[in-house]
Amino acid sequence: MQIILLDKVVNLGNLGEIVKVKDGYARNFLIPSGRARRATEAAKAEFEAKRAELEKAAAAKLAEAQAQGEKLAGTTVKLTQKAGVDGRLFGSVTNHDIAEELNKQGYKVVKAQIRLPNGPLKTVGDSTISVALHTDVVVEVNVSVYGETA
Repeated sequence: MQIILLDKVVNLGNLGEIVKVKDGYARNFLIPSGRARRATEAAKAEFEAKRAELEKAAAAKLAEAQAQGEKLAGTTVKLTQKAGVDGRLFGSVTNHDIAEELNKQGYKVVKAQIRLPNGPLKTVGDSTISVALHTDVVVEVNVSVYGETA
């Protein structure tokens, strides 16, 4: 199926590109989430009429994400979890826990934006994770996990 991208999509294309994707990906994800439209002649004409407006909105989103990224860069998140004497946690620290703590600190982050490269944190100590605020804005954040004896 050919679609027109209404937003930048990672590994697919930028705003305004006409790309061919599998039918299910378009019908079940891209079109319902508002990131794409079917590439019919009427849709192409309508898109060209709204192109400037959509590009302006995309630039505003990017600028907002960059401003938030500058504030968020280098932030340290401190979490306390129950741990054994060897430093392993009972359970783990997930992206949900980190997003919740960042929200308490005043940053608007959802758990889908948190990137844990090695999976959930399972040991006491410091780690560096990524927060993807926008497809072009990825910020490094430090996470310190402290052990609490049971």
